Amino acid sequence: MSTSAPLPPPVSPSTGTPAPSPRGPFVLLNDEPVAESGADLLGVGRAARQLAGLLVASRASTPFTLAVDAGWGMGKSSLMRLVDAELAHAPEVHTVWYNAWTSQGADALEGLIKSVLMRFDRRVLRRALQRISERRALLRAVRAVTTVAAGPLGAAGLVDELWKTLSVNSQARNEMRGAIGELVQEWSQTDDFRPRRLLVVFIDDLDRCPEETVLAVCEAVKVYLDVPGLEFVIGCDRSALAPNGLLRDLSPAASAFMEKIFQTSYRIPVPDQQGVRAYIDWCARTVGIDQLLDERLTTMLAERSARNPRRIKRLVNGFVLEATLNPMWDDFAPEAVVRTLLLQYFYPDFYRMVAGAAGSGAGDVIAEFRTYREVRRLLRTPDPIPVAELPTVTRFLREHDLPEQDADGRDATLSRLERQLPSTFPEMVRDQEFTSLIDGLVALPRSEELLRRLREGAELPAAVEPEPAAAYVQSLPAQAQPPAGAYGGMPSGAYGGMPAGAYGAMPAGAYGGMQPGAYGAMPAGRTAAPGAGVAPLRYVRILWVDDHPRNNESLVNAFRAAGAVVRIAEDSAAADAALAVERPTLIVSDIERDGNPREGLEHLARLRRDGRYDGPFVFYAGRVTPERSAVAEELGAHLTSSGSEIERLVLRAAEAERPLP
Repeated sequence: MSTSAPLPPPVSPSTGTPAPSPRGPFVLLNDEPVAESGADLLGVGRAARQLAGLLVASRASTPFTLAVDAGWGMGKSSLMRLVDAELAHAPEVHTVWYNAWTSQGADALEGLIKSVLMRFDRRVLRRALQRISERRALLRAVRAVTTVAAGPLGAAGLVDELWKTLSVNSQARNEMRGAIGELVQEWSQTDDFRPRRLLVVFIDDLDRCPEETVLAVCEAVKVYLDVPGLEFVIGCDRSALAPNGLLRDLSPAASAFMEKIFQTSYRIPVPDQQGVRAYIDWCARTVGIDQLLDERLTTMLAERSARNPRRIKRLVNGFVLEATLNPMWDDFAPEAVVRTLLLQYFYPDFYRMVAGAAGSGAGDVIAEFRTYREVRRLLRTPDPIPVAELPTVTRFLREHDLPEQDADGRDATLSRLERQLPSTFPEMVRDQEFTSLIDGLVALPRSEELLRRLREGAELPAAVEPEPAAAYVQSLPAQAQPPAGAYGGMPSGAYGGMPAGAYGAMPAGAYGGMQPGAYGAMPAGRTAAPGAGVAPLRYVRILWVDDHPRNNESLVNAFRAAGAVVRIAEDSAAADAALAVERPTLIVSDIERDGNPREGLEHLARLRRDGRYDGPFVFYAGRVTPERSAVAEELGAHLTSSGSEIERLVLRAAEAERPLP
């Protein structure tokens, strides 16, 4: 279950002394599904035994299809492997595995049928080939007879000959189901076998496949393999295969066909609190970080991951990689790595402000949050504010351009204050896991140095990459849904590993999931629209206004690689000069520049007032407050701190700009 990676005692490069806390040896967890009941940590074994029993007891009901339904990372493959292990003890039950993700398009139909045929005895295959050859006077059939007579063939050779004979033309395809039915009947119903033999076919990862492959697999199951003696167990996320998911463009006839495939489903339940905590404890012990997770951190990891085993495992592995490979952590205790990555992963919007994301201008946002928490407590109490605490309240209000006392009372003061603060603060101040995480981070040795490095943009390679969560989170029962904002700006993607455009938790300046490729720079998890060509943004002209353009290099380079023209202006005057030459498709701007914390807002107000630009406008700022949001809305602009949201808005602008065919 793990791969060892012992580490030598680390030495701080800056001081030449040993790091402040012992490290390792750490290990990595693999991502293989559980295949033995002894390795079952989440209580799946009981369900596996019961499902296996139902499959065996249902021999007389074949053929039928059972979907093992769950979102990404929730244990479909593990449950199916455990069912397979249970079936190994049942008399005359055979199994075959087919991973749909390994095939493409129409090849999936051939691959699945051949995988099933390979499980039959050679003598049964040989007799089936002989029957088909004698029945049809086709040249290919004659050649098949000659081949059979010429000498012994292995099972693979016989299966190839059967496929060639049965797929030679449309007429042969029409006869395929009957031929396979006869073959299965001979294999399963002979005097030698009591009870009749049963073949259970496991099909995994169907929801990771493109539409053509999904339909080919379903065609094989329903049209050619829908014969007595066969049972199909298909692992997939039913919501991903729904009309509003992966198969959104299906015709009504194809949708009806899909409905016929899944006769019944078993929805894997979300692990209970006790089970997932035991799983986290096991992961932590295995990799060597069990001493670094306290009660609140374990609770956070369980709930904020939506109790998803794969997500938990990847986060734990991310800690090991970060602590092992990033020299930044040589000066800090391993607990600093754990808490920083948890902050980065589960609170990406806040982390972007901590790490000095584009235009945040907030200084020490952790200190600001902790002071806000204290000021909020004092303003909400009915008692007089203690004299010793009054300077803290007064100073904090002045820093946010508010009077020391509000004639409307403390509630009004607090309301005005919260309009100047990041929009997430009021919600986060009630999140006990978050406040515990922050307090623990601040209490660590040399925490000030750590936070300074993060604010200065220390290189974090984002070893922990959040998986696209939206599809499977939406399919969870309401009680298992993660708290609002748990995934920040993470958009949904197809099951690809992170980058999935998500990167709510990427370091400053690395938000984009846009990667140059065959279709230019489409967000991960999407494909170019038909006819988009190799430069989906080739009609787009972006004016990017920011006095720190290096913050945006990742997105700018990706947009340019996709064909967009991106012009950079470092102040409002340069932006005005660029607008005088050419009207852009879209303007992206920071808010704080030229020594003015509202310059971006005021600049757009001037442009709108003077009629110099009335097109799409996006403020890209690390600090999103209610007041800023309200002003941006009044000016007809978007305000976001998410790089993936920038991508979405640019793609929308590209669609509007593309000439009609």
